[in-house]
Amino acid sequence: MTTLARRDLLGAAGAAAAAAALPGRSARAQAQTTIRLGVLTDMSGPYRDTTGPGSVVCTQQAAAEFRNRGFNIEVISADHQNKPDVGANIARQWYDQGVDAIVDVPTSSVALAIAGIAREKNKVFLNSGAATSDLTGAQCSPNTVHWTYDTYMLAKGTGGAITRTGGDSWFFITADYAFGHALERDTANFVRQAGGRVVGAVRYPFPQTTDFSAFVVQAQASRAKVLGMANASTDTVNTIKAAREFGLHRTMKFAALLMGVIDIHALGLEQGQGLLLTESFYWDLNDRTRAFSARIRPNNQNRPPAMVPAGCYGATLHYLKAVADLGAERAKASGLETVQRMKAMPTDDDAFGPGRIREDGRKLHPAYLFQVKTPAESSGTWDYYKLVATTPGDEAFRPLAEGGCAFLRS
Repeated sequence: MTTLARRDLLGAAGAAAAAAALPGRSARAQAQTTIRLGVLTDMSGPYRDTTGPGSVVCTQQAAAEFRNRGFNIEVISADHQNKPDVGANIARQWYDQGVDAIVDVPTSSVALAIAGIAREKNKVFLNSGAATSDLTGAQCSPNTVHWTYDTYMLAKGTGGAITRTGGDSWFFITADYAFGHALERDTANFVRQAGGRVVGAVRYPFPQTTDFSAFVVQAQASRAKVLGMANASTDTVNTIKAAREFGLHRTMKFAALLMGVIDIHALGLEQGQGLLLTESFYWDLNDRTRAFSARIRPNNQNRPPAMVPAGCYGATLHYLKAVADLGAERAKASGLETVQRMKAMPTDDDAFGPGRIREDGRKLHPAYLFQVKTPAESSGTWDYYKLVATTPGDEAFRPLAEGGCAFLRS
């Protein structure tokens, strides 16, 4: 079920051969502690293109940049199939077999299960792919770091902006699981706070739904001004295509509440132009993001990294810095102590720049509201966004006092 990344196997084999050729090096090499990272992601479902192999590549990049720091690093990966029971079984096996930190985990229902197991086993969970803000709220864990984004950030960035510009009545098409529920809930709160209202919603089975026509017809009949898509990746792309086929773009604004550059590439600028969306990473944002993306592209089908894989890079790199600061043996012995050290250290990497991890495990960095360019505005493939607004990290995410994180009170 798990596969050790080929590059790591080759690297380990080469390192072992080199050590054997040098007298006195073998014993020291064998004595080094090994930190094991497991990328648990979607390799075959609707989130594959926005997470999946890209998340593995970015985790491997962080490991490669942090080698030769006094401990070995191994990266393995597996497909959780967007099923909580499958993901939980893999996580238990990995932690029991010596994996120290699990990375990524798109699909909020799977991530919530992994967070509980990491706490039980006193290991580390570096979440990048799952969006539910409950990971740092009602179901928070001192062993979890929530990097990249969450439903509160998305709802505030996109939902709030559209409501303030006249989109004051909403209809939601929502993926029927933890992520979709949280995204609809958080967005609806911002819509109401801005003076808007929710006139209806429909939930569809995830991940088996591919035809969104019936849901789009219900949205059209609601006469709402905004179609709120509380879904992600291929589901969002298919929802937009269906909505345009039925002519909803003539009377409704489209709120893509979780959409990224890979999705825009699949949709095309002709259909995507004008969309507002919120991300915490864009490959062409600044010199550091461009440099990071240039390192990733050769191993990523010549594509720039998407937001979630970039989060895997940032979270892994900071975790490894904490391991080095704490000492690899102590880090392996206590995931809780390792996460505490991560929170005590300021963060800084080429994907997200400087930031910090809050007491509840929420990673703080700016959120960016982008508008998708028209075909005429784009200079070529992957030049898809123009920056509309930036929200500082301390304002982009839910205030600590409003999250209800239980372990902070204990």
